[in-house]
Amino acid sequence: MSEQSLSPNGAAAPCGGAAGVGVRWAPNSIFSVIRYRFFLYAGLLPYLLGAAWAYGREGMFSPRVFWLGFLGIFLSVVGVESFNEYFDARLGTDRVFNLSDEEDIPEWMLWLGIAAFIVAAGIGLYLAVGGGWPILLYTVLGGLAAVFYVGPPIRWVYRGLGETAIGLSYGPWMTLGSLQLHTHRFSWGGLAASLVPGLLITALAVVNEIPDFHQDRLVGKRNLVVRLGRRAGVWLYLIFAGTGLLVAGAGAAAGIFPRAAVLAAVVGAPFLWASGCAARATWDTPRLFVPAVRSIVLCYVVSTTLFTVAIAWGGR
Repeated sequence: MSEQSLSPNGAAAPCGGAAGVGVRWAPNSIFSVIRYRFFLYAGLLPYLLGAAWAYGREGMFSPRVFWLGFLGIFLSVVGVESFNEYFDARLGTDRVFNLSDEEDIPEWMLWLGIAAFIVAAGIGLYLAVGGGWPILLYTVLGGLAAVFYVGPPIRWVYRGLGETAIGLSYGPWMTLGSLQLHTHRFSWGGLAASLVPGLLITALAVVNEIPDFHQDRLVGKRNLVVRLGRRAGVWLYLIFAGTGLLVAGAGAAAGIFPRAAVLAAVVGAPFLWASGCAARATWDTPRLFVPAVRSIVLCYVVSTTLFTVAIAWGGR
């Protein structure tokens, strides 16, 4: 019996309270929307964090450079989404249990991704002229991660390096690249700050793999959940997310970040707890796993946003 045939009723409600989850849509459709649309807008948060560090901690900020870099990052994320949609459809990842469910992914989706990456690379090269060679380095590293995440011939996710590519791209590379645009120098404090979104978004990558366990295993994706199992995957993503919140709180206590940055950990913790409660009860039932994903998405968005605001306006 496929996981898509499981009943949507009768979800357990651990950690207190009763829950009745009645999700009637196909699980793959739900997670596709959460995964790709989320990365489209939330993938921009690490870029904002780098600019916030430049403004709030270094006292340097260029609006022209900021908006030009923002356009480049936006196009890169559009390229990532386009490639993910196109190649997952071509490889049949999301319909492995229902081969008659053909995904109507037009050919222009591939060309949209290629065009977006080309323009983004051009912007990166232009910014490197004024911002220094590290901008070029971050552009190349981010490009390799984005283009070949599911794209041939490398396909990082099929080689067991998908989570690493996501964590580095949406953490240190994007944050430090954004910071470099304004300050033209490396910052150890900025690197520490980049761990907050990097670890949280790595947790998101892992939690999204749990309901896709059987599909991913059958098509040859060697991600962490396929290698370790779904139950272990739950603890793994909770550790990643918890460590991200811990970095925000510990950095604020140590004076690396403004004191207000502790709010990112305090406010994000309840969302992480709610996600963990739902995940521990529903890790083997994809239809009922939606609340676990939704809560960790909220944890990432709320915590990273509060952390970015604290860095920008929390004082030096």
